[in-house]
Amino acid sequence: MAETFRKEIVQRITKNLLDIQMLRLIQTQPMWGYKIKKQVEAKFGVRLRHGALYPLLNNLERKGFLTSEKQRQGGRTRKVYTITRKGIQYVEAYNSILKEQLEGF
Repeated sequence: MAETFRKEIVQRITKNLLDIQMLRLIQTQPMWGYKIKKQVEAKFGVRLRHGALYPLLNNLERKGFLTSEKQRQGGRTRKVYTITRKGIQYVEAYNSILKEQLEGF
């Protein structure tokens, strides 16, 4: 039963904090949109539509949490996203607040 709860809770956290979860993924390595989509689906069990993914990435970039660079790979051009220092600070703030909340009980 605990595994069922775990899956449900991970999905709720991911859906509600998708921007932070995506920053955490990109913090591990620069990624392009399709890879981010596949990672979110595999790690969190959340189906992510392109119509939600790219506006969110663009918003994170506008806020200065990500930068992007077009790269050619195998005849294709991909927009690869990299987390910025500001994005890292945002993730660190999230981790700190989450830790405070968990320790507060």
